[in-house]
Amino acid sequence: MRLDADRGGTGPRLLVLLHGLGATREVWQPMLATSDNHWEGSWIAPDLRGHGRSAHTQTYALGHHAADVAELVLAAGVWSEIVVVGHSMGGAIALALASGWFGIVPAQVFGLGIKVAWTPDELSQLEKMAASPARIFGTQESAVDRYLKVSGLGGLVAPDSAAIAAGIGRNEHGWRLSAAPATASVGAPPMRAMITAAQAPFHLARGAADAIVTRDQLLAFDPRAVDLAGLGHNAMVQNPEVVWRWIQEWLA
Repeated sequence: MRLDADRGGTGPRLLVLLHGLGATREVWQPMLATSDNHWEGSWIAPDLRGHGRSAHTQTYALGHHAADVAELVLAAGVWSEIVVVGHSMGGAIALALASGWFGIVPAQVFGLGIKVAWTPDELSQLEKMAASPARIFGTQESAVDRYLKVSGLGGLVAPDSAAIAAGIGRNEHGWRLSAAPATASVGAPPMRAMITAAQAPFHLARGAADAIVTRDQLLAFDPRAVDLAGLGHNAMVQNPEVVWRWIQEWLA
């Protein structure tokens, strides 16, 4: 599937930024605002299938997402180095790409805030979300309130910001979230299988206050996994400089 994406920078090195479930590429804008200070090369930030301005479809497996991203990267040019940074579900997609099975082999992969442990109740809730019809809101304000809640961006971005505008949309019936409910059918990532298959070095981190995943859970998959002090699940929005420093430590 062809993904809608923002692009920038110049040069043969490519940084790929992948957002999480229910979000859009706009969550990377705080990091991209200072990318010239931290990244020498080109960058691309897509809306994943079923999110933002990319098309909706019937299937949302991690492999489908990874294939979409690989297609986008290969169509965008010939690259001397590809680095993939993913947040939450986007981090799991980044790990899938590390296998090389999708036509690209990243030089390094970074997963931020990936939820790696799931209870049966959480998986059941995902299934219910995926099977639910899109919720229609009577006003833009109520749609914004809902998106702020489900995205975890409440208190981090202004309700009238580009990040919020991209997360909601309007049709003839009213306002709704941009992400298709069926995107929740992605399920839990098969972490052990993806790590076993990885051909690229990978690095895991989380905001130290992230309620979705613990450092101990990440350490089971990456013995060098780190906490980013003082940050929550959307660490790249809260303090992009801290996330840049984590990435640069490994790129150096």
